[in-house]
Amino acid sequence: VQLQASGGGLVQAGDSARLSCRASGSIFSINRMGWYRQAPGKQRELVTTITSGGTTTYADSVKGRFTISMDNAKNTVYLQMNSLKPEDTAVYYCNARRPTFSISGGYDYWGQGTQVTVSS
Repeated sequence: VQLQASGGGLVQAGDSARLSCRASGSIFSINRMGWYRQAPGKQRELVTTITSGGTTTYADSVKGRFTISMDNAKNTVYLQMNSLKPEDTAVYYCNARRPTFSISGGYDYWGQGTQVTVSS
């Protein structure tokens, strides 16, 4: 599975931005996609996930501001980020997960990361 992320950049606090992540390859093996982020000097943290059935989860810090969605026809996951705050500044990584019950075993695929910088 290959993940190609796009979007992000420099925005001002309160603005919106949208990230996209297109999956290609053996996507039939994936049952969950999501976004993680890593700020300078901090560990990578989970932001949001969406399952193949459409179930979503969000970190408390982004609930009500971020929305994850999936376009199955385009094999693309989107992250709509509204009311951005300076603390949202981070490199955002797209993730796709192959479940542990897969014949090949569980595995996490990662995109290349895209920078989101929110200025105050």
